[in-house]
Amino acid sequence: MVDTSFSITQTSDRIASQKTFTIQELAKAIKGEIYGLNDFYCNSGFNGIFQTLNDAVSGDIVIRHWINKKGVEIAAEKNIACLITLNPTEGAISKSEEINFPVIVVDKIQYATSFALKWTIENLVPHSKRIVISGTNGKSTTSHMIYHILKNSGYNVFTNTDAESEFNTLIDPMVAKMIAEQVINAQDVDVRSLDYVADIPNKSVFDYIVVEVSEVQGWGEELMENHALIMSSALNPDVGVVTNVAMDHIGLVKSIDEVFDETLGIVKAINKRAVVLNHDDERVLSMLDYLNPDVEAYYTSMDKDKVLNFIAPLSNKVYFDLEENSIYLNGVSALSYKELPFTSEHFIRNILSAMSACLALKLSVEDIISGVKSYKPLSRRFIKLSDEPVIIDDFAHNPDGVKATINATSTLANELNKKELYVVFAIRGSRGEKLNGLISEAIAEVINELDGSNDRKVKLFLSSSIDQVNDLNVVKPFEKDIFTKTLDDNSVNYTHYDKLVTVLDDVYNSANNDDVILLIGAQGMDPAEKVLKDLGHI
Repeated sequence: MVDTSFSITQTSDRIASQKTFTIQELAKAIKGEIYGLNDFYCNSGFNGIFQTLNDAVSGDIVIRHWINKKGVEIAAEKNIACLITLNPTEGAISKSEEINFPVIVVDKIQYATSFALKWTIENLVPHSKRIVISGTNGKSTTSHMIYHILKNSGYNVFTNTDAESEFNTLIDPMVAKMIAEQVINAQDVDVRSLDYVADIPNKSVFDYIVVEVSEVQGWGEELMENHALIMSSALNPDVGVVTNVAMDHIGLVKSIDEVFDETLGIVKAINKRAVVLNHDDERVLSMLDYLNPDVEAYYTSMDKDKVLNFIAPLSNKVYFDLEENSIYLNGVSALSYKELPFTSEHFIRNILSAMSACLALKLSVEDIISGVKSYKPLSRRFIKLSDEPVIIDDFAHNPDGVKATINATSTLANELNKKELYVVFAIRGSRGEKLNGLISEAIAEVINELDGSNDRKVKLFLSSSIDQVNDLNVVKPFEKDIFTKTLDDNSVNYTHYDKLVTVLDDVYNSANNDDVILLIGAQGMDPAEKVLKDLGHI
């Protein structure tokens, strides 16, 4: 893969440092072509806010993947400065020329969204320190925990991480929009009365900005090459975190090497302080070879002996000692197993990454420990919904995450001396044959391993969740077929349900109080907690 290092950086840097710019300068910076009016539509020009079309007002710039002629008409009625789009459809260009409205068409929408992010940070919160987090698994929990530790330490912090990871793609202007809106709300003046938003008096609203970046991103079936590199470079981060590299986003990438190349963008984008690497992932550890000069490496590990024997300062190693059941910082026990907000292995790895990032930011050990102890997990991150029976809800959505979560639930069942383990998995719709094949292989592998290692049998239930998912997440017949065929080929027993409400009701009524139920999967399982409440089961 060609490393562009964001090939328009020089132009973009210069324009992004200005509080305003012409439409020609903007088009050049994002490699776009102007249609319709060759100037901003409103008389005052760009006011400094990148927006969505629904929320835009006069002077805003709107970025959309696609726009039709109706959208152009709406933008003109709102008197926005201009529209930027990748895909003008249904007469959008002819309409823009008819009403003399400026539309910039780009070949890569990520150039526009990264420019919006860069301009917003450099003009509205230039003094903030920035942290970026990426990887196949654990980035949302890691990001949210870093956010909490900093906030718990008394700092003003922004993050784009939420329970559904809705804004981690950065393929629209939502992060720039969210930062701008929160900065504007913190001002003691009417920002709209200023000539430019960049003239705001308070540019220290956020001490830290914590941004979760999708390691692989695309539009439809087209990979957005160097997405993580381009977006991270726009942030100019102080610290980067790479959690792991595993197969996901099938259809956008064809191999683990492509996942590695895309995730590597985080490391290439760090030019300041530090990068946190998962020492136990060989691919992540190999990213050391790509570190920029003067950037320190910090390491996290679940393998004490291996990481301690690795040539690096002890102060840069955060690890979990399995014998002592404790997290170590600077070679000293800092947090015991019982003090952790969650104790499954893959979540302990997230804790290590968050602590290491905060160490790299030079937070005190006391503040870091206090933040971890007081942390409340994001929803659907191994959350317990009930005690009798124990019901665990988890967002795991790719092969590695699925295996880790089922194993963690089995371990919990052993610790609690529970009897049966019920696994209810929502098949991922509109994700294609390959990803569903890999996920079903992972489920078959872990269930067969567990069935062979103890007396407890895993009872598997599948849901297509046709009563809950939207049109974008419908399970296609061939996706269900590849899933069930893989299980059949591996002699895994299961029961399939079309509706989520039916499977949840049946499994709950079948389970005893001393059993464990795991609800696992992404979109099709997202409403599970509400469904159980509506049924009166929790």
